[in-house]
Amino acid sequence: MPLTLRQIRDNCAKARETMERARREHFALGAFNLDNQETLRAVAQAAKKKNAPVLVEISQGEVDALGLENVRDMVDNYKAILGVEMYINLDHSPSVEAAKAGIDAGYEFIHIDISQANHNASDEDIIAATREVVQYAKMTGALVESEPHYFGGSSNVHTEGIDYDEIKKTFSTPEGTYHFVKSTGIDTYAAAVGNLHGKYPVPKKIDLQLLREIRDTIDCNISLHGGSGTPGHYFMDAVKIGVTKININSDMRYAYRKTLEKVLADDPTEYAVVKLMPEVIAAVQKVVESKIDSFNSAGRAMVD
Repeated sequence: MPLTLRQIRDNCAKARETMERARREHFALGAFNLDNQETLRAVAQAAKKKNAPVLVEISQGEVDALGLENVRDMVDNYKAILGVEMYINLDHSPSVEAAKAGIDAGYEFIHIDISQANHNASDEDIIAATREVVQYAKMTGALVESEPHYFGGSSNVHTEGIDYDEIKKTFSTPEGTYHFVKSTGIDTYAAAVGNLHGKYPVPKKIDLQLLREIRDTIDCNISLHGGSGTPGHYFMDAVKIGVTKININSDMRYAYRKTLEKVLADDPTEYAVVKLMPEVIAAVQKVVESKIDSFNSAGRAMVD
């Protein structure tokens, strides 16, 4: 059932309060991607067990497969059933129109990412599109996130190593960050400090000193995309510095697929899919719980 505008505004106001509290109390909300209802259940159950506030998020592929309104309904159902603090983020929204649709559907967090759809988008195009979404979001109070350039990698399991000399060319700079935040009025800045989309055969390395410099430069929230495959001590330091949102996808997908392969191999004659899922859900839930611990968000939920 669609939410009323008043309900949407109340949810967004609570989301803002939680992000402000995360900054004060030095924890981050995990933003966990959904592929299906099983991953939603895993995230919701982890949030319940850890008493942690969480974001669930979908990108355009999941929007096409699941539907904006359907995800809103499913999340609200699990919130009511389990009594958890859970919000929705529209991740890497590729256009102004797609971002506005997420706002209309009552999503509390909107990530507008023009450069994801067009790697050659100009600074002026990215700023103009982001400002338009920021203005539109005032209708509900949704928090808008963006970044000034294409963010590398992909939400998959990679076999190649990480070329940090190449990646450093796209790192955020304090000066560029300040200009972008001031020009757009965003609520959350997606920093590039060594984080990279996807899971790689080598651990990722976060430039914590650069992250400190960025934190000292801007007043808005800071997010880290591409959190999968990152040693937990980086997250612990990042939340102390002031990061309040961390995205996780590939670690969940890896656990899901590997566990499903095992379950299928263990019981090759079972065709009732629902009977195959408990072990898969438990594996994904374990990943989410471990991230919640690293993000220092366990015990932080505020449930009515």
